[in-house]
Amino acid sequence: MNAKLTLRLDEHLIARAKAISKAQGKSVSQLVVDYFAALDAQTAATAPEDLTPGVRCLLGAIRGSRIDPDDYKEHLAEKHLGAAYKPSDRKDI
Repeated sequence: MNAKLTLRLDEHLIARAKAISKAQGKSVSQLVVDYFAALDAQTAATAPEDLTPGVRCLLGAIRGSRIDPDDYKEHLAEKHLGAAYKPSDRKDI
């Protein structure tokens, strides 16, 4: 069942939403639906009560760390290439 929702937004946001909806070939209403659906999916996917105890204890384990995607790529290169990997090869990963 669909219900009507009235939103009060700044005129600039309304103009921006209309431009985005036109560019994506969707109505502003569909953009709002998609956004709320994404929020709902994100919340459902990360709800701690839905996680197993082993995974739940890992939540926040690396928060504040300085690990970035390049560190992970380097780890994979060392793991799979072993002795053949040289740190100077990093740009080629």
